[in-house]
Amino acid sequence: MSQLLIGIAGGTASGKTTLAKILKDAFKDEVTMLRHDFYYHDKSYFSVPEDKINFDHPESFETELLIDHLKKLISGTKIERPVYSYKTNERLQESKVVKPSPIIIVEGILIFHYPKLRDLFDLKIYIDTDADIRLLRRINRDIKKRDRTFDSVRNQYMATVKPMHERYVEPTKYLADIIIPHGGLNDIANDLIIKKIKAHL
Repeated sequence: MSQLLIGIAGGTASGKTTLAKILKDAFKDEVTMLRHDFYYHDKSYFSVPEDKINFDHPESFETELLIDHLKKLISGTKIERPVYSYKTNERLQESKVVKPSPIIIVEGILIFHYPKLRDLFDLKIYIDTDADIRLLRRINRDIKKRDRTFDSVRNQYMATVKPMHERYVEPTKYLADIIIPHGGLNDIANDLIIKKIKAHL
């Protein structure tokens, strides 16, 4: 199977999932999607209180497992990926079977930070969205979907999300093959990416 492995990175709430869904809709069953967030360590892994866990630090993810799973998918072998709860910060006992396909999309804020992971991608895309827009989207998402309070979202953003973005996420923008401004709804850029994928396939 000829495969194309695509990485979609960018800051929190920048539009990564939006672009991934656009590509999924364009290529239907030819796409397998993974999120780096699925590979968060369980909260029991950390030696600090739960409210002090830095979820935006590179060591918060079990990236080696993601790399191993991607290599298996590339070789044509199905995987059982972790299932993570954003509400309890726990990795659940269940897992989800993921089958290989011609297009494999991985999205996450830090996926270009790790050289071994970065080198697997055939196409690296960075979604570049203004910080104020990303913050508003994150507040809306975390309150509505993750049962967070405004104060908790604000405090987490200032304590870890913003400094980790500046230290680890933003520098990886310049490692991308394509930088898309204005979030995941840049129709011109999206159309060009779809055409490139079609040409590859």
